[in-house]
Amino acid sequence: MITFEKHEIEKLPHLNKINLINSATGYKSANLIGTKSRDGISNLAIFSSVTHFGSAPAIYGFVLRPTTVRRNTYDNIMESGIFTLNPVFEEHIADAHHTSAKYPIEISEFDKTNFEEEYKDNCYAPFVKGAPLQIRMKFLEEVHIKANGTLLVLAEVDKIYVREEMISKDFFIDLSKGNIATVTGLDGYAVPKSIERHSYQRPKT
Repeated sequence: MITFEKHEIEKLPHLNKINLINSATGYKSANLIGTKSRDGISNLAIFSSVTHFGSAPAIYGFVLRPTTVRRNTYDNIMESGIFTLNPVFEEHIADAHHTSAKYPIEISEFDKTNFEEEYKDNCYAPFVKGAPLQIRMKFLEEVHIKANGTLLVLAEVDKIYVREEMISKDFFIDLSKGNIATVTGLDGYAVPKSIERHSYQRPKT
């Protein structure tokens, strides 16, 4: 096996280092976060750090890089308190990846991709039209991570929209039935298929 000591990792060229570290933890969720500015300009950005922080109340969180420069997603959430989560799905992986490009605030990523805005139930932030799963989120709090200056944004699940064929009788959402993608590193995408589920485990007697 190839080994990488800490001091060797630190000396790697920047892109090589982030590729190594970002991909070593395995598959991650790939979500498009939809927001809108106070001036009514929509924003769409891909994030690979969305994760579950609790079910009662239902809380998800995601990590933002330091806000030493303008972060349109962060600013819009702070202004409106609302955003949407839309998983990346197979038909639009290339467009989803393109939302990582840094456009000025007056440019909407919806105008630079084939994604369409969708509004429903008076949600201020846009959903991605056609996404097999859509989640309306309400901002709760932010946690500053001192070690590297990043922000953990925590929000409460306000409403979930999911295609009927994706949800089972016990309310498990089978993401593979929506061709929902995962990401490894910064740019490696895969569309996994469900293999099996297992019951809740108890100690063997």
